Amino acid sequence: MKPTFELHPRLAEDCITLGRFGLCRLLLMNDSHYPWFILVPENPDLTEIYQLSPDERIQLTEESSLLAEALADLYRADKMNIAAIGNLVPQLHIHHIVRYQNDAAWPAPVWGKFDRIPYTEERIAAISDQIHDRFKGFLSEI
Repeated sequence: MKPTFELHPRLAEDCITLGRFGLCRLLLMNDSHYPWFILVPENPDLTEIYQLSPDERIQLTEESSLLAEALADLYRADKMNIAAIGNLVPQLHIHHIVRYQNDAAWPAPVWGKFDRIPYTEERIAAISDQIHDRFKGFLSEI
């Protein structure tokens, strides 16, 4: 029996699911300090990019690039930080963090700098609407 995909409990606890691209689930980190999105390939038991098939690696690169470009435009980013670190959460996931030269952590990494400030329900709904409008035809509901 083929294993099924399950989102890591830490990602499920820390993030809001926005939808699904062809390969990846799109999450919003529930921390209003930064526009912070995460792509998670929906293949079970992945910890590294090289474990994806060649076609899936191409698809991941395309989905990541599409997301990064849209976020940089929507949020007028000074810089996009994109990383697959996975030291605390071994499940393969790729962070896409919009950075500004005047953000609270600049120029340092955002991890562990400040306690999270969760989004309001209204702001989550607004971000979700904005992302779904931007990716109409590419992002499906879960």
